[in-house]
Amino acid sequence: MTGHHAVEIALTRPATDDELCRARRVVALASDTSRTRLLALQRAKTPGRALRALRHRLDAVLPIDVLTTHYPDRQGRVMMNVALSPAARTTIRRTAAASGQRPRDFLRQVVTDAVARHSEERARQLEELLAEHTPEELLLCAVSALLRHPRRRPRCKSAPAPS
Repeated sequence: MTGHHAVEIALTRPATDDELCRARRVVALASDTSRTRLLALQRAKTPGRALRALRHRLDAVLPIDVLTTHYPDRQGRVMMNVALSPAARTTIRRTAAASGQRPRDFLRQVVTDAVARHSEERARQLEELLAEHTPEELLLCAVSALLRHPRRRPRCKSAPAPS
């Protein structure tokens, strides 16, 4: 059965108005205010097929860094699609072989460890902020930052909505 899968798109740089307009002609997209993260729905049988199809449709239009499934699977995992250079693939293959792992398993472990380290660092930073500032001060700072950066919507000349 074919379903729709929510896919998050991380870009290497903010998308220009023209890039977003061209991409929206291919697929319906929502973007954040920094225009470096997008969200799309892709129809496919599996999340992996959804990621591959979206990469195929948008790779020539947007500066895509990483595609991820927006919702975790039943095991709590998020699927990623990363376009690696031949040199990076070779390095991963060699390092995985040296540690007696398949490249897929090696990469999964490296990414999982990096995410765990990042989460621990973010938790530590939050604890430091809360130790130095009251929750009210943090909220005021967040609201102030949001008000300084008004939303900027791209202006498409004539972008028909995807069917």
